[in-house]
Amino acid sequence: MLKVDHIDCFYGNVQVLRGFSLELRAGEVLCLLGRNGAGKTTALKSIMGIIKPRSGHILLDGTDLTELPAHDVPKQGIGYVPQGRRLFSELTVAENLQIGLMTRKRGAATLAHVLELFPILRERLDQRAGTLSGGEQQMLATARALCLEPRILLLDEPTEGLMPTMIAKILEIVTRLREMGVATILVEQRVESALHVADRIAFIENGRSAEVVAPAALREDPGLLHHYVGVGIRATR
Repeated sequence: MLKVDHIDCFYGNVQVLRGFSLELRAGEVLCLLGRNGAGKTTALKSIMGIIKPRSGHILLDGTDLTELPAHDVPKQGIGYVPQGRRLFSELTVAENLQIGLMTRKRGAATLAHVLELFPILRERLDQRAGTLSGGEQQMLATARALCLEPRILLLDEPTEGLMPTMIAKILEIVTRLREMGVATILVEQRVESALHVADRIAFIENGRSAEVVAPAALREDPGLLHHYVGVGIRATR
């Protein structure tokens, strides 16, 4: 479905991604793990065309996304929820969602479906986005991305700073999206959360793609986490 093929990405003269590769299968949740500064966010931005690779290709069902301007990438069916949410804080919840709908010319039926996933937003449609709680803002950012009716959703640290109840809600949404056939790349520092929803775990180290393993492999060999992420894993039921 999505193939990131040996891309090199830079910020000015500083190289961040070095021959980075990744494959996302239809309808799966792939968690991208690595240390701070390893290049996780840059990888997502490169898929969205925000950062253009200097070499390599990013293919979605044969379409080379690296040849498209950034504003055309979402039109291919890729939703992006960046770290920090990046909402239009002075606009209402409804207006933020309308921006998402406009991207791929979706209408009332799509909006109704999204609000079924996030019923609390239905009660906040006339409220300014900047006045929502952190968890509600994360829900709105995710809902706005879903207004594209994406085939692929990119989530960058969606549970950062959230209460446990909100974390559970976000992970529930990721699971439901998988059931609906939406593929997700999840960048997540909460390893337990990643293991809870991921079909596969891909590690990135110093801008290079490393091992790709099943969640069960991390439970059997916690040393992988120590090596690539520098954290341990708590026992899970």
